[in-house]
Amino acid sequence: MGRKSNKKTRNNKFGGNKPDSGSLSRRILQFLDSNYGSEFNSKQIIKRLEIRDAISKDGVEPILSRLVEGGSVSKTARNYYSSNQDPDFILGTVDYVNPRFAFIVRDEDPNSLGDILVKEADLKQALDGDKVRVMVYPVKGKTGRTEGKVLEVVKRNRDEFVGRVEISPRFAFIVPDFKKMHKDIFVHRGDLKGAQHKDKVIVKLTEWREGDKNPTGEVIRVLGKAGLHEVEIHSIMAEFGLPFEYPEAPEKEANAISDKITAKDIKARKDFRDVATFTIDPADAKDFDDAISYRELENGNLEVGVHIADVTHYVKPNTALEKEAYDRATSVYLVDRTIPMLPERLSNGLCSLRPNEDKLTFACVFELDREANVKKHWIGRTIIHSDRRFAYEEAQENIDTQSGDFFEELTLLNTLAKKVRQKRFNHGAVNFETVEVKFKLDEDGKPLGLFIKERKDIHKLIEEFMLLANKYVAEFVFNKGKGKDTFVYRTHDSPDMERLETFSGFAKRFGHQVDIGAEGKISTALNKLMEEIQGKPEQNVLEQLAIRSMAKAKYTTEPKGHFGLAFAHYSHFTSPIRRYPDMMAHRLLEHYLEGGKSPDAESWEQKCVHSSEREKRAADAERASIKYKQVEFMSLAEAKDYDGIVSGVTEWGVFVEITETKCEGMIRVQDINDDYYEFDQKNMRLIGSKNKKMITLGDKVMVRVVNTDIDRRTIDLEFASNDENKPRKRALR
Repeated sequence: MGRKSNKKTRNNKFGGNKPDSGSLSRRILQFLDSNYGSEFNSKQIIKRLEIRDAISKDGVEPILSRLVEGGSVSKTARNYYSSNQDPDFILGTVDYVNPRFAFIVRDEDPNSLGDILVKEADLKQALDGDKVRVMVYPVKGKTGRTEGKVLEVVKRNRDEFVGRVEISPRFAFIVPDFKKMHKDIFVHRGDLKGAQHKDKVIVKLTEWREGDKNPTGEVIRVLGKAGLHEVEIHSIMAEFGLPFEYPEAPEKEANAISDKITAKDIKARKDFRDVATFTIDPADAKDFDDAISYRELENGNLEVGVHIADVTHYVKPNTALEKEAYDRATSVYLVDRTIPMLPERLSNGLCSLRPNEDKLTFACVFELDREANVKKHWIGRTIIHSDRRFAYEEAQENIDTQSGDFFEELTLLNTLAKKVRQKRFNHGAVNFETVEVKFKLDEDGKPLGLFIKERKDIHKLIEEFMLLANKYVAEFVFNKGKGKDTFVYRTHDSPDMERLETFSGFAKRFGHQVDIGAEGKISTALNKLMEEIQGKPEQNVLEQLAIRSMAKAKYTTEPKGHFGLAFAHYSHFTSPIRRYPDMMAHRLLEHYLEGGKSPDAESWEQKCVHSSEREKRAADAERASIKYKQVEFMSLAEAKDYDGIVSGVTEWGVFVEITETKCEGMIRVQDINDDYYEFDQKNMRLIGSKNKKMITLGDKVMVRVVNTDIDRRTIDLEFASNDENKPRKRALR
């Protein structure tokens, strides 16, 4: 199947005089292989291959005869020819990268065999994310890639899209917001549901007949005028399939749950109500998943309890609450709102570890010496009574000023957390400190300001004890069954060395040396880089590039390790109010603590896959909402020149991150007017054909905003060195 065709035929079409029979033979064979199942006579082949000179035309019949004799080609009684090469038929998922072509990611062995390129004409109306059956051509195409064509759309990924209405006198189109939906959707005027020109709507596909260029749809929900805050946020929610409201059935179930804690409930738990306990969360948080208890033991050691909301005590299997929690799988945090996994009655009430209330919890309790070595640990159900609800800022101030509630306990916990953290890094953990952008919004959702969320010791304190609990829970289950008991793990594969080498090259362009070396030295090299870039303009760019070079963490029943944390086994146990996998971990943990046998892994693995997919959806929606606010913020920001850093280079444009706001925009190559620039893909740079000026990753530049587009969530920039007298257009569409 692996015949390759690399040379062009030396016929008149390519400017030569003498035909190359070997090259012509390969072209004919590739054409027939790529049209498997179809038959052509010699005249049709000559026409389709655009063979124009007489000598080459005369050579086609003899070449076909030799191919028939060699068994590569079949000939019919009517002198028609077809390929004898059997293609592969595979199932895959469409990644529709641009209007011209898509890649099909194989369902089986997605990494080892490579994606299949399918041209737009051969997609059979498949859309991004669709499951499809593909015929893979026996030979590679002109691109050097494996190519194929879609035979059948097995399952549509989605049939609803968000878009902007464009109305003409006789008909209307919906221009989708989704960047990978490359077709406008035709809508009859009578199916607009009252939507007006430029409104944002949700449209459902109703028909796409063979031969039609565009699908037909009908408006099912009018969101409102494009550009308004509430409309744009609802557009993002609809684009990613996020729910607008909580269904009635699970709400009704939640409201019917009693808030009484019975004597039976208390008897089945360890009682920590007389132990100093507090929660530490963001100032605006309403759901408190976790609490920390603390006391000194008679032997001089310290007991630290990580108590987690016992959600599964209230949410039972096979209920409407359970089904809705599974479907959502995670809470989603957009710039102005939370879309919760659980209804408010549970997330902000029954399960939330509010101060001065008895609460039911699931805990991992540690006995540590003064050097933060874990001497003992216990896992089980507890009841607590939180003495204090801290905001991060309050708790940090008490540590800094050595005053206020629980300042001594907080200080000692901080000391322990630092030692636990150092042990983790010594063991090979990678220290990623990503930049988090936050907005100050007015009552209408307009961004008044933008700031970078600062991570202080108190954030790291909570993080370390949560990580410790997650690790010990996973290890408890793994060790109990010697790895054979079904459990929900959070795994993170070791990075691909080739991708790391590519990242190392990127970092070098920013002036940083990353000596990856052997696999065991990866974390040391990355941590050294993370320390070097702290507070520098390139910090966010390099952190994002580093994360992209890593494997993606996921949920699975396979007891693999977590590379980034350097843990042999790791789970998610500490956030069941907002993550369904934590509820799964609680259920399995309870089952094993009560002596239950391992359940079949298959159904749990399916839930893990679903949770990982929902996690990605949430992350994509959160990024989209941040990008929307960044675009809006830059449309309102002062019209001035900004310091920036080149964060990406492609053949069509230069991506620049504005240092002051961490907003990324693009300068189109066609708008760089001081020279004609060519793309050097190997070195990820543009080179001026006359002045030889280079624009490369990591360059510090000055830019100005020339256009913002909320529909596309894009910021168009230009170099500040461009024509100073050129009028600036600042449009918010």
